[in-house]
Amino acid sequence: MHNAQLGYAMNAEKQYIELYEQCREMIDLHSTAVLNSRREQAFADFCQLGLPTQKLERYKYTNVAESFAPNYGLNLRHIDIPVNPYEVFRCDVPNLSTSLYFVVNDRFYNKILPKASLPEGVLVMSLAEAATKHPELVEGRYGRLARSSKDGLNALNTMYCQDGLFVYVPRNTVVERPLQIINILRADVDLMVNRRVLIVVEDGAEVKLLFCDHAIDDRSFLATQVSEVYVGENAHLELYELEETHVRSHRFSNMYVDQQRSSTATIDSITLHNGLTRNRTDVTLSGEYAETRMFGCVIADKQQHVDNNTLIDHRVPNCQSMELYKYVLDGEALGAFAGRVLVREGAQKTTSQETNANLVATDTARMYTQPMLEIYADDVKCSHGSTVGQLNEQALFYMRQRGIPLDEARMLLKFAFAGEVLDSIRMEPLRDRLHYLVEKRFRGELSKCEGCKLCK
Repeated sequence: MHNAQLGYAMNAEKQYIELYEQCREMIDLHSTAVLNSRREQAFADFCQLGLPTQKLERYKYTNVAESFAPNYGLNLRHIDIPVNPYEVFRCDVPNLSTSLYFVVNDRFYNKILPKASLPEGVLVMSLAEAATKHPELVEGRYGRLARSSKDGLNALNTMYCQDGLFVYVPRNTVVERPLQIINILRADVDLMVNRRVLIVVEDGAEVKLLFCDHAIDDRSFLATQVSEVYVGENAHLELYELEETHVRSHRFSNMYVDQQRSSTATIDSITLHNGLTRNRTDVTLSGEYAETRMFGCVIADKQQHVDNNTLIDHRVPNCQSMELYKYVLDGEALGAFAGRVLVREGAQKTTSQETNANLVATDTARMYTQPMLEIYADDVKCSHGSTVGQLNEQALFYMRQRGIPLDEARMLLKFAFAGEVLDSIRMEPLRDRLHYLVEKRFRGELSKCEGCKLCK
């Protein structure tokens, strides 16, 4: 590690350790017993691990400490943020009939809730409230997949997390209407938020979730989010994430998914606008005949940084996984993709396909790609591959010969390249809306999230 990076790391870790020691009672006071019970171990783990460095294989493309070094504010006293998200934000996805919920910074917004009723037993609520009212649903799952001993960011998030989102779908329940969660970053000062998400889809249940990340103030934000997702036997989950923040946002998201027998999970991540984004997604196939589909689409320009790091862990036989990530980089953007498919001993009849395709449209943009297969079984069908290329000059020439201006031709080629991931979205209104937003993004017309009245 360079001396500058070492200095960043030491200073960042020191400030978070000292702040925790000073504010532990305050943090506990504004949270709940289940969340509080994990803090001391997380603190001990963070003191031992520190922030991840680029010496670690899974963090080699992102300087974590540099993002954590500034002195951000934290709302540990649970002071109400003066905003009504239902008035500030208008989701503009035509014909997408969802049950709409908000998380403001790291707090579930419960002052106004959707009027449409959920199926019996389905819960969408504050994680802290759920841990108090339904401890039997939370206590045995919180912190089990996202262990603080394995990742310094998990430890830091667990130390400081006071609330977040809890979604519970009981056995054999089908939630027809998609659940849409808007994560809003809102502050008058530079702010750090530590958000937790716990999703439980029990045996035979089905649900669609759409997460949208937005920043509605021109401040520097640092957001850590740790998500734990449990998908039961014969359960079906579709989970879509859309990031439309701004260039002063830093997002560090760790998602852990556990799938049981004959379950299916589709995870789709779209980064349309950001500053620095580092997504870690770990999927464990724990039951036979489980199926995972992972998609990612990144559109970055200026000096934006997007790092996606994935792990699909085939632990048992007869499972399938498919992974496709596409990047379109312009300006001086930096993209990174590292995807590892692990087929453990005994996981026979595994089928896996992993692809990362990248379009680097300028000489100053950079892409790092590292698809990996690690196989310890002999009766498998697994493949992986990556490509990095520029716009097709012959196609550009062909289009210009037919009267299409150069900028329009470049936009059309980029749009066609990204379309394969967008077309994977099964919710038709969302798919159509994303086609529209991506086209605007390529035309330079989408510089911030749409739908926020505070965006200037």
